[in-house]
Amino acid sequence: MKEDQVSLTAIMTAYLRAYHAMNDTPKVFDDFLACHLIPEERRALIEQGFSEALQIRVPEGGLACSEQAANPLLSLMQAMGLPHVLSRSRYTEDNLDLAVKQGVEQYVILGAGMDTFAFRRPDLLRQVQVFEVDHPATQTFKRNRLSELGWEIPSHLHFVPVDFTKESLADALKGTLYDVQTKSFFSWLGVTMYLTRDEVFATLRSIAEIAPEGSAVIFDYFVPEEDTPYMKEMREDLRKIGEPMKTTFDPSTLAFELESLGLRLHENLSPSDIQERYFQSRTDGYYASKHVRFAWAVVE
Repeated sequence: MKEDQVSLTAIMTAYLRAYHAMNDTPKVFDDFLACHLIPEERRALIEQGFSEALQIRVPEGGLACSEQAANPLLSLMQAMGLPHVLSRSRYTEDNLDLAVKQGVEQYVILGAGMDTFAFRRPDLLRQVQVFEVDHPATQTFKRNRLSELGWEIPSHLHFVPVDFTKESLADALKGTLYDVQTKSFFSWLGVTMYLTRDEVFATLRSIAEIAPEGSAVIFDYFVPEEDTPYMKEMREDLRKIGEPMKTTFDPSTLAFELESLGLRLHENLSPSDIQERYFQSRTDGYYASKHVRFAWAVVE
């Protein structure tokens, strides 16, 4: 990603969450605030791209779909990774709920992007300190947008700018109110695939070093796959916007690799696990991506 460029995947991820919240039933993950974080001109560009891809007109007002556009749009949303985006957020926040009940008092969102947790979940925000950690350019974009919207920054929300390719997570958090003695919950969604293997391991090692025993981290990761036309196209699209995919992990060796970093693999959800939990009974055609897994690791 370029030094001064907001993450385009972060904006697209927010769009996908917003689309689902406004159009799909039942909800896998209801991010009813995501639509506000996307500036009008950005939304218009995204929907223009959709219209050109589908040779249809996205209805006036945006985000909402018409009966005519519904089926092509649903297929496009699947291809854009909407089920992956929704299920990873649902999985993370479901487990965060449990963690808070068990005494977790800090929530660290790595690669936060346009995350709305601190504004969407006042019930949990009262119980945890939230640290949004992200690339400086993306975080500046978000903070400017929050200012435009007139949203008051909650006292429990703290912004931590960091470039994972250059800086240590541990060093970045040391300059904040983060308490190394307090059990913490980390989420790291939609990031590992864009970093090198060494960069991913460096951040996971930092978590093991700065968080007390029993703290947890949830992250999603791509698995090695044959180079299908779909994967080739996705990689090329990401390369074009300056966010190339760099890293995959083998599910069969992940536990061993995490152990060497001071983490124990607690859960490693497969595509079939994700399908069964979140998409089994749906009638809209959404299904779990076969290229993605969710890992939940615990600090030992």
